[in-house]
Amino acid sequence: MPLPDALKMAQENDLDLVEVAPLATPPVCRIMDFRKWQYEEKQRAKESKRKASNVSVKEMKYRPKIGVGDFDTKTRKVAEFLSEGHKVKVTIMFRGREVFHPELGARILDHIAVDVAEVGKVETQGRLDGRNMTMVLAPEKKKSTARKQGDRATALDEAPASDGGVVETAGVTAAAPAPTPAAVSTETPTA
Repeated sequence: MPLPDALKMAQENDLDLVEVAPLATPPVCRIMDFRKWQYEEKQRAKESKRKASNVSVKEMKYRPKIGVGDFDTKTRKVAEFLSEGHKVKVTIMFRGREVFHPELGARILDHIAVDVAEVGKVETQGRLDGRNMTMVLAPEKKKSTARKQGDRATALDEAPASDGGVVETAGVTAAAPAPTPAAVSTETPTA
């Protein structure tokens, strides 16, 4: 169709004449509402960006006998990752006989969850996998009210102590007393 006829047809329908393939012989054009097409294209691009969120998983490794200063530093870094929108995999690494005391690792994971509660939430609870205990934290969607400073101290005070392990209470670390020989019964049960 000649160009003047195509332009006349587009104007009669109150549409635009858009060149689709300029290198073809003869050039290919389409009659359409160009502004509407641009708007729909922009909406499709927005929708695809929304669906393709770029969430990476960061990992932070702890040990059961971690000091208070190292714990605070690593936990601050976990909170920073969560506030940036990343998921965080927290790993407690056990060595030797430490693996027989998973409650120590669970207590550390609980402290981390309490400390980062305002910026993240627990997505996967801590579970023992070989010599590692892992927990996954996801960023919080909305900002919650600021938590009180006493929450961490309360969580530490309420944490159960293990026999022969290390007890941490409000930042103070001390060895737990071992059971005395008098407390251990040597009697054999009678039927």
